[in-house]
Amino acid sequence: MATLSKTAAFLALALTAGFGASHGVAATKPAAQKTASQAISTLDGKFTFHLPNAYIADALPSGDEAQGTAGTRGTMYTNQVGKSVVIVAETVRNDGITIKDNDPQFLDGAVAGFIKDQSAALPDFKQQKERKLTVKGLGLRQVDSTATMGGGKTLNSTFLAGSGNRLLVIQAISRADDAKGHGLLVKQITGGK
Repeated sequence: MATLSKTAAFLALALTAGFGASHGVAATKPAAQKTASQAISTLDGKFTFHLPNAYIADALPSGDEAQGTAGTRGTMYTNQVGKSVVIVAETVRNDGITIKDNDPQFLDGAVAGFIKDQSAALPDFKQQKERKLTVKGLGLRQVDSTATMGGGKTLNSTFLAGSGNRLLVIQAISRADDAKGHGLLVKQITGGK
């Protein structure tokens, strides 16, 4: 679980950098709604969701062994118009422990570690609520929170999961004044659950 916590901390730093960059974009009139979307597949296909094509993918730098995030790879999806970000990162465990697809003990520990690390990394981090989800047999924990990132207040929904030797962290971040848009983004990730 320490690896998942370190991955979450790695993501928080990437989010701060990426979200700050998206805040610098001048507001423009939203383009017509696009119906096309892109599929994002994680955990060897066990969890898949769709994002509108307005989200542009950028690979994150690989994890760093010195930071305890070696084996972490991820992608940041940025929507410049909506000023929202989704980061998807997976880490491979090399300790020989196999994670069950819906392991409450692992998920509870992952949430506790995530909240501890986010509280340390983001001074005004505040957990709002936590949800337990199961999608096609895969257990997920959703932690909703608020924090300041990139110079602005944000709404955050973080999804934590694990399967086999892989750990998954998905973070969806929106401006604090876009609760409706953030809710729609969360539904796209959870499939409306």
